Amino acid sequence: MFSSIIVKGFRLLTGLAFAVLIYAVLLQVLGRNVFQDSPVWTEELTRFALLFLAACGVGLSMKSGDLVNVDILINYLPVKLRRAILIFAALASAGLCAVLIMPAWKFTSIGQWQTSPALGWRMDFIHGSMIIFLGSILLFSLLRAYEGFRDFNKPEEVKSEEPN
Repeated sequence: MFSSIIVKGFRLLTGLAFAVLIYAVLLQVLGRNVFQDSPVWTEELTRFALLFLAACGVGLSMKSGDLVNVDILINYLPVKLRRAILIFAALASAGLCAVLIMPAWKFTSIGQWQTSPALGWRMDFIHGSMIIFLGSILLFSLLRAYEGFRDFNKPEEVKSEEPN
């Protein structure tokens, strides 16, 4: 229940960031090619939207297992050892993110005295994407470790190669 609410929330935020990115790029392209004058702030908005897109989407890819994996060796290990290594990797990722949250907070707080040149937005709101980035990896790593512990003694599911 908790997991599905978190996943839906992050999917919504990722979709919103993607929609802003699409809007800004479309405005840039139309401005340059149709109207011969593109608003200056679209470059900045594109970068900011991309930051939030990555920050909100990285946790979802951690949860689904689509984040970069080096599984060429691990797939040949026994099921329990493979699951133990994946749990360890999830906990190590969560630990690293927990350690990095305070430096990210300091980095973010510096931005309260800075504004973006074109939009004039306070940069602590933009730098906050780093806290979201680390927080989402931390949260979804812990969820993945929890699910790994929960499913540790379950038999391995056989995945078929046939399309659904």
